[in-house]
Amino acid sequence: MSIHKSLVVSNRVRGIPAGFGWVDHRLLKDGYLRECSTDALALYLILIAVADQDGLSYYGDRLLCTMLGWHQRRLELARENLRDADLAAYREPMYQVLSLPEAGRRINHAE
Repeated sequence: MSIHKSLVVSNRVRGIPAGFGWVDHRLLKDGYLRECSTDALALYLILIAVADQDGLSYYGDRLLCTMLGWHQRRLELARENLRDADLAAYREPMYQVLSLPEAGRRINHAE
C-alpha cells in the first residue's frame, strides 16, 4: 500500500541551506536515541548544527550553557552521555560529532 504524501504548508518547503548540517537516520533505527537523555539530545542538536564538515565545533562550555540555559554540571552530564553513546568526543576546547560506527562496532571515547 502506497501512502499519498502532500505538503501541509506548501509555502514552507524545507531546502538545503548553505550551512546545512545533517542527522544520520541510523540514530533512530540503530537505537542511539534510546541511549541519550533529552539533555544529551539538545546538546547534540546544537553540535550538529554548528559543526564543520569534519564534525568539529569549538563552541565553549560558557556559550553552550548560555544557549541552553544550563549550569556547568548539567552540560558535563549531557556531554558524558553523548560520549557514552558513542556520538561525540570532547577534548577541551573542541567537540567532535562522530560518524556512526558500523553496526556492532561501537567504541567509547575517553574524555
